Amino acid sequence: MNDSNEMAKDRTDWAEDRTILANERTFAGWMRTGMASLAIAVGLKAVFGAFDPTWLAKAVASVFVLIAIYIFWAAQQQSRRTLDRLSEHQAASQPHSRMRNLAISFIGGSIATGAILWTL
Repeated sequence: MNDSNEMAKDRTDWAEDRTILANERTFAGWMRTGMASLAIAVGLKAVFGAFDPTWLAKAVASVFVLIAIYIFWAAQQQSRRTLDRLSEHQAASQPHSRMRNLAISFIGGSIATGAILWTL
């Protein structure tokens, strides 16, 4: 293989590694977005705590809890699909199980938060 082809292969490998790292940053961004949705749910309950009827404030807060759950699961799914299409060269990606476990943990926390909001 000549020098030009070798350099092109190296650049392609580096680009793939950058894409793997960008995928992880995107996953983290979606996790933050899900947490923001959950914070809105808690904030709505705090602001509209004395709102009558209380079920309406709880229902609106629950919508944001459900949005957070969807974001966490969708982020994990998309991250997995992206990593399945790429090959690691120099960069080591986070394992699928770690991203899945993180998403499941956030989903569990969201469900618990939603349950607490309904009991208040």
